[in-house]
Amino acid sequence: MRFDEAYSGKVFIMSRDTHEDADAIIYGMPMDWTVSFRPGSRFGPNRIREASIGLEEYSPYLDRHLEEVKYFDAGDIPLPFGNAQRSLTMIRDYVREIIAKDKFPLGLGGEHLVSWPIFQAMYEKYPDMAVIHIDAHADLRLEYEGEELSHSTPIRKVCENYGAENVYSFGIRSGMREEFQYAKESGMYMAKYEVAKPLAEVLPKLAGRPVYVTIDIDVLDPAYAPGTGTAEAGGISSKELLEAIHLIANADVKVVGADLVEVAPVYDPTEKTPIAASKFVREILLGWVKK
Repeated sequence: MRFDEAYSGKVFIMSRDTHEDADAIIYGMPMDWTVSFRPGSRFGPNRIREASIGLEEYSPYLDRHLEEVKYFDAGDIPLPFGNAQRSLTMIRDYVREIIAKDKFPLGLGGEHLVSWPIFQAMYEKYPDMAVIHIDAHADLRLEYEGEELSHSTPIRKVCENYGAENVYSFGIRSGMREEFQYAKESGMYMAKYEVAKPLAEVLPKLAGRPVYVTIDIDVLDPAYAPGTGTAEAGGISSKELLEAIHLIANADVKVVGADLVEVAPVYDPTEKTPIAASKFVREILLGWVKK
């Protein structure tokens, strides 16, 4: 399936009818084949779309309306259930098509391993790209229980394949001792526990660079986002994540793509998690997608 093929499912609010004149493409990656605790994030993309119907189209934070941004929701990539390697290849090829047409890829996960093939495609086009990683978990493992294709490994893969000095992690509060030691020694940047304050300090250093942003919803405290596979106490508020999104929007960086992952709606009967996620997507569209 290509992003320009017909899709008959639910779409994010105010999605354009066609992809031709869209500046951004929203796409889902319904994969949770490698999760180590609770599955269910494969249902995240569609619940985020469904929750978007309750959004106002106007953002008072950015004084912009969704009608001012041209985006097309291409639906979910039909990933083969249980086949991690084939799924990752499909995601990489899919994103390659999007960026080949100079469109902004905005992915909805799915587990965090889905970001790895996106990074691969993005670095082909932007070899000087920086990665902003907002997450509760370091994701710096080499493997999990002997499996190298794990949702706990994507940031380590970026460090080792594209340079640790290009990775900036925020909100980290969970990981193995060895992961935190690697962060200290590798040359990557890691801010523990907080997001907005350290991000404001780092963004001027990234001025002029292409930047890709990956957000794991579990950076939020479970009080704000219980619907995720590996919830971690001690997280940030929805307000702080919105502040971080707006800091990036107002910074002198070129955001070339983004993803929001790990929404697992089955663990949140209140639906506060997909509701929050849909608002973050709105702010990303309004703040990061440039003509």
